[in-house]
Amino acid sequence: MARKKQGTYDSYEKDMFDNPPAGPVGVHRGNRSVAARLSPYVVVIVVAALAGLLAWSVFSGEAAKIRFPWSSSSSTSTSASSSGSSSQSETATKEATSTPSETASQTETQESTESATPSETATAEQTVNKATSVRVINGTGIQGYAAQQAAILQQAGYTSVTADNPSGSTPSATVVWYQNETDLATAQDVANTLGISNVQQVSGIASPIVVVLMS
Repeated sequence: MARKKQGTYDSYEKDMFDNPPAGPVGVHRGNRSVAARLSPYVVVIVVAALAGLLAWSVFSGEAAKIRFPWSSSSSTSTSASSSGSSSQSETATKEATSTPSETASQTETQESTESATPSETATAEQTVNKATSVRVINGTGIQGYAAQQAAILQQAGYTSVTADNPSGSTPSATVVWYQNETDLATAQDVANTLGISNVQQVSGIASPIVVVLMS
């Protein structure tokens, strides 16, 4: 009979561990769900988005506009109300300490300003003077056209209107010329009466107001 060598596999008697069961043995992990597999990627995307938003708010200055519940908004309103009350008290103090003479002088200054306003307005306003000499020039070539327009002005109340033909260069369009600033209101009234929109100030004309008819 052959003798088994000591220290080899065959030298030991077989036990239960020499016949392991079929199939996987030990720790075995089951299949993970789709949500479990995607959750790390979702967390990474959310964290990256929050970090980008934070960086943008810091560099653009929007972070300074954020108001947290613990912000001292009440202190701002308190300081504003206190400044308003202090300005009102200073105004009341100045009014109380002003002398009667100062008050009277202020009242007189205000009254003089109010009384001067209507007179200045009346001076600035220009009136229509229908006695002003108006010359109507016919540059259209239509016979009697200047006399017709002059008759319209006379019917409107103008007492010094003459019709004439051009003796020099004429403008390219119908126009009402006036010589001085005091004739502006009258020139505008003449233009409105004849349906002319172009009114210009020209120096060196023969009459205070000249109407040049080109159409």
